[in-house]
Amino acid sequence: MFEEIKILLVLFIGGLALRFTLTLTGQNWAKTYQQTVAFLILPFITYVITKTISGNIALSLGMIGAMSIVRFRNPVKSPLELIMFFALITIGIAATVQMKWAILLILVIIVVLIGVKLLQIISKQYNKSFYITSFNEGASLHLLEVHSSQKIEIIEQNQNLKNNINLPGQNEFLYRLAFENKKQLDALKEQLEKIENIKKIDINYV
Repeated sequence: MFEEIKILLVLFIGGLALRFTLTLTGQNWAKTYQQTVAFLILPFITYVITKTISGNIALSLGMIGAMSIVRFRNPVKSPLELIMFFALITIGIAATVQMKWAILLILVIIVVLIGVKLLQIISKQYNKSFYITSFNEGASLHLLEVHSSQKIEIIEQNQNLKNNINLPGQNEFLYRLAFENKKQLDALKEQLEKIENIKKIDINYV
């Protein structure tokens, strides 16, 4: 009984640690109630299923048939979200066989998530980017939209620029930028407020 409690405790802490690491690295989709509960419960469910059907071929086949009708009804926002669900399931299975593999997988995922984020931070110090931020990847971004009657060089050279629209003959320039870091957005906003030809600045903080 004590061994089972220890395994369940590791699964709970592991799911919570992965959820916390994702939010720490800017993946704000993991902050929702649904995702939080999924990260905490999914390893338990997988562990119980694997424990139940292990060594029983007839029960295994029946469980496969039953599970085939269960699907995630909500669309997956990004490949990372799908990978995390797969990782949570794998952690539950690994805990049934040998706990050290479940713990190792949790640690490796945490190191990779934090490591990639640190590489991005270091790259930005040299005005480069280790990866490109996408609106479709499931990460919440701070958005800046600028309307101007002339071209703005500091925006066109900004690495966070995602969309640039120029209407010929109308002296109308529209810029859309996305920031992971709120301080970077605020710093650019202060510079833009000193430019006379800017007509409008819209900001959407997450």
